[in-house]
Amino acid sequence: MMDANRHQKQSSSWRETLHTIIFEADTPGGKLFDVILIVSIIMSILVVMLDSVAWIRATYGHVLNYVEWFFTILFSIEYILRILCVTSPASYMKSFFGIIDILAILPSYLSIIIPGTQYFLVIRVLRVLRIFRVLKFVQYVSEARLLMQALRASRRKITVFIFVVMTMVIILGSFMYVIEGPEHGFTSIPTAIYWAIITFTTVGYGDITPMTALGQTLSAVVMILGYSIIVVPTGLVTVELSRTNYTISTQACPNCGAEGHDIDASYCKYCGTKL
Repeated sequence: MMDANRHQKQSSSWRETLHTIIFEADTPGGKLFDVILIVSIIMSILVVMLDSVAWIRATYGHVLNYVEWFFTILFSIEYILRILCVTSPASYMKSFFGIIDILAILPSYLSIIIPGTQYFLVIRVLRVLRIFRVLKFVQYVSEARLLMQALRASRRKITVFIFVVMTMVIILGSFMYVIEGPEHGFTSIPTAIYWAIITFTTVGYGDITPMTALGQTLSAVVMILGYSIIVVPTGLVTVELSRTNYTISTQACPNCGAEGHDIDASYCKYCGTKL
């Protein structure tokens, strides 16, 4: 009985130590772990970018392949350790950062399962998907957590804003289709909506332009509206940022690995585990 208790305490002890190093950022071990991982992420992304350059791939492709697999194994070990040091691995695996972590390593293993020259393009896509590692930066930047919290708080307002914008471009595009017609390049309502979107967002490719005076007047109105409301989502997020609690703890939940708790929080706000 005593041996079982001692074994349980030892297991709990190493798990807590590992959790502190991997998930906490306010300890020497945690800071060192974060620095090493950030450098690894930067280098792995650089490898993916270099591999997309034809002459570099032709000359140093085998070297880049070895380096890429080194980082794949490194991130695989990190992913396994993260699962081991939380008491609820399923919660972490289904979390945002858990999904990003698996996306960072999965393409490399999928490229082994899908061999053959006929699947070359698929493998290339899988290799490009490794750029998802850049999203791993988010969990090591405290300001990014504040931004994500503000985005979550304003998601309903932004959703309504997007719905209003889509309604406007549909109406304005339909008007332009009626005004200009197929003879001036507006061959269908979807094409006119495409014109409304690129005009509304002030991109203005110029591949479709109104020719009539009424159409040009409507085009000017659409451009002015675009400049007027393009700042709306920025304002919505800024307001929520001003309301965001800036005293967020760096402590992660030992059960699900969630972060972003209040500085005085005693329990995880996602799963209720004692912090």
